Amino acid sequence: MPVEFPGFTQKRITVDSEDGPIEIACQIGGNGPALLLLHGFPQTKAIWYRVAIELANHFTVVASDLRGYGQSSKPHGKQDHSTYSKKSMAADQHALMKALGYEQFYLLGHDRGGRVSHRLAMDFPQSVLRLMVLDISPTLSMYENTTMAFAKGYWHWFFLIQPEPVPETMIAADPQFWLKNHMGRHAGTGIFSPDRWAEYLAGAQNAQSMHAMCEDYRASASIDLIHDRADRASEKKLTMPLSVIWGEHGLVNQCFKPLEDWQKVAVEVSGKTLPCGHYIPEELPEELIKEAKTFFI
Repeated sequence: MPVEFPGFTQKRITVDSEDGPIEIACQIGGNGPALLLLHGFPQTKAIWYRVAIELANHFTVVASDLRGYGQSSKPHGKQDHSTYSKKSMAADQHALMKALGYEQFYLLGHDRGGRVSHRLAMDFPQSVLRLMVLDISPTLSMYENTTMAFAKGYWHWFFLIQPEPVPETMIAADPQFWLKNHMGRHAGTGIFSPDRWAEYLAGAQNAQSMHAMCEDYRASASIDLIHDRADRASEKKLTMPLSVIWGEHGLVNQCFKPLEDWQKVAVEVSGKTLPCGHYIPEELPEELIKEAKTFFI
């Protein structure tokens, strides 16, 4: 069973896309300005459990599953990987918010959700009032500045983009081993409650979901870079205030310069490190809540 946030309403909203109807699962709770929360890989909206409940005291919080993840639709990827381009995934979330009645909203994304958030804010700047991303530099910056240390630490970036069905088949041999190895090496698995862990494991064990996750990465290494380079060539930048928060002990802090990287694609950038690793919403929820309230209120 999906993790449910106390006091939140569960919804499944169907949105139109170039790949046909896509159902997006979400949880909604609270009052005030709308705040959309987008999770990362290989997780679901459940990452926000310890954050969303408190933020709902100040915002109407919408926590959704990205296309291909959790309880949302999992279409098979096209050959050009456009099904899981950040453009497609961002358009889903924009359509979700419009369907819920929110023409403008705040946006907070972790990991892959941060990359979807970047594209959503770039493609729909009139809708995103403020943007916060967690533990990432822009995709193009990270690929263009890949070092041996990054390749060794984030080796999954280069494994998951291998042609179908290579990574899907190898992970399917032992999904639990894969998940423990992948998530445990960042911060150990003790930070994940049993119900959240069960939800993440269910995704790794689901062939359609695992294919979608691989396609998410294949898109980032191909069609997403085309879109990002087009923005760079036209000197298009994010115009809303952007905050980047990253883990002091994570690989992003070791291998990249998030503030400088985001200043290349955004006009107004602020941010800081927190004393944690990659999974900020689950490692330091209280600190993240404080940063989000300061930035969005």
